[in-house]
Amino acid sequence: MSSRTILDVHILQTVPPSNLNRDDTGSPKSAVYGGVRRARVSSQAWKRATRRAFGGLLDPAELGVRTKKVAELLAARITALGVELEEPEAWRAAADTITAATGAKVEPPKRKARAEADDPAPESAYLMFLSSRQLDALAALAAEGLKESGGLKEFFKDKENRARAREAANTRHSVDIALFGRMVADASDINVDAAAQVAHAISVHAVEIESDYYTAVDDQKAEDEPGAGMIGTVDFNSATLYRYAAVDVDRLRENLGDGLRADEPGTDPVRRAVEAFVEAFVLSIPTGKMNTFANQTLPDAVIVKLRSARPISFVGAFEEAVQAGGDGLTGGHVAGACAQLAAYVPQVEKAFDAATGDSWVLRVGERTSALAGLGAEVGIGELVTAVGAAVADRLAAARRPVAGVAAGSAG
Repeated sequence: MSSRTILDVHILQTVPPSNLNRDDTGSPKSAVYGGVRRARVSSQAWKRATRRAFGGLLDPAELGVRTKKVAELLAARITALGVELEEPEAWRAAADTITAATGAKVEPPKRKARAEADDPAPESAYLMFLSSRQLDALAALAAEGLKESGGLKEFFKDKENRARAREAANTRHSVDIALFGRMVADASDINVDAAAQVAHAISVHAVEIESDYYTAVDDQKAEDEPGAGMIGTVDFNSATLYRYAAVDVDRLRENLGDGLRADEPGTDPVRRAVEAFVEAFVLSIPTGKMNTFANQTLPDAVIVKLRSARPISFVGAFEEAVQAGGDGLTGGHVAGACAQLAAYVPQVEKAFDAATGDSWVLRVGERTSALAGLGAEVGIGELVTAVGAAVADRLAAARRPVAGVAAGSAG
């Protein structure tokens, strides 16, 4: 059986009164697990927080944009190439190019067309996720087509040119597309299967939703004028969360391809993507109601493991809800969560022969001491560098021919 490279990230993080991710009623999301109500933060919320954190870690050329306003985005790139077009014509050229590349209709939204005197910019019917390099390639193709005598519509009637547009939208994927995937409803052949899986974060203990009643005073209110200027309520909870994500490094390599420069190893794009993912996922936090609660916490503990078979979540350690101060531990849930996790991990790995030599632990304070034996203890900088180097080494080893077997020879 061929060996795979799977990255597992496990995080314990305490969040004080907060509302990171609310439902349609404005209350913090929750779920029942192990027979009790838990706080929950959706995977979508933490994936978006992770994607936004990439902006400070990666070159913009390695990232993508997910938007319905793709025509405006592409039009700006077309005119930046020196193509002299007024805004509406540039929008239409961009819309024709996107349609040729993806099959998606890109046209002015009817609701805006009715409300605005001028023609609004065309939009796609759904969010389009394209990398910076893909947008550049499509802009160059559009600029080429606009020089033809028949214009873009005639240019894209040519089967070869349509194929070039499709290829431009389906190569040189950005890190965020390679990790989180892409669905194009009108062209399933250019969909991208996500290399990363992110679980809904749940609390390791039972949680109740509380409500804060607040008032706001009108600064101009006379002293004898009774009442507040505004009153309201906001729901919140507090929780120690278990967060989990997995990355299929082999799929990530397929999505990203080899090195883009002759002077870099072929594993460099994957290494950069893995390092960015680990750092961004560990340090990011959804911004829901952040100004209200300022719940700017960092994780209490992080465990990262590289595996050779399949991802493994350790959420089962918390199927029995952690009790504050249980088993003679100090008050709070962190110490109990660490104790339950430290007991559960080796049992699972032994039972399923899933132990790995590549394991790192980042932990804060004595409350997390139970986790010390689960891997090499590191800080965040060491963790990111070590994981990236280990991934690159594994990929490089997988590409080397087996001793005694000529590369490409038949057995």
